Amino acid sequence: MRQIVLDTETTGLEPREGHRIIEIGCVELVDRKLTGRTYHQYIQPERLIDPGAIEIHGITNEFLADKPVFADVVDDFVDFIRGAELVIHNAPFDVGFINHELKLCGAEQSVDELCGVLDTLAMARRMHPGQKNTLDALCKRYDIDNSSRELHGALLDAEILADVYLAMTGGQVTLSLGESEDAGAGGQAAATIRRLDANRPPLRVIAPDAEELAAHEACLDTLEKSSGGEVVWRRTQS
Repeated sequence: MRQIVLDTETTGLEPREGHRIIEIGCVELVDRKLTGRTYHQYIQPERLIDPGAIEIHGITNEFLADKPVFADVVDDFVDFIRGAELVIHNAPFDVGFINHELKLCGAEQSVDELCGVLDTLAMARRMHPGQKNTLDALCKRYDIDNSSRELHGALLDAEILADVYLAMTGGQVTLSLGESEDAGAGGQAAATIRRLDANRPPLRVIAPDAEELAAHEACLDTLEKSSGGEVVWRRTQS
């Protein structure tokens, strides 16, 4: 599965007020692994940047004066994201701006027609209801180093979000059964299977007492409340 972790910086908050994209940063994941491929582009927005936006990302009008306009880079950008699933924190914001830019330069397709979209902010709100779910808050929760993030930056934020997304969705994704010194032709190490003695003594089964059962049910109640009723254990026991 190919995913593109994406972030943008803009001249302001609302494309309907004429605000434009000034930076795009993308990081590629294939089968949940960083490939090293990125897309990064600064863009001349053909308008001034709001002072409040400059305070957030530090990108100035003078810096962008010699950068290409979106219409000059749209083909390379679309080729990079086409067919992938976009992973974006607060996706409606970035997708809204990208669709606005695509429309301005006469592109025939919108983001939803080019890609799937996964919103990590919506995911975080489901996983951590009632808590702060900004990118910085998630970095702290998942122990992701964001010490270099003094200002917002599209490529840096995409790289940080990639680490956060992988941590949110499982961390370790493969189970290693052991590796040998000699890998096969496909580069896969052979796994050694150790079989148990059929005549071994039976395992001792310790049944929980009433207090332990009550504590277990209380824990499931808490999980059910925080997950919106998605407690797999109770579904398997019904």
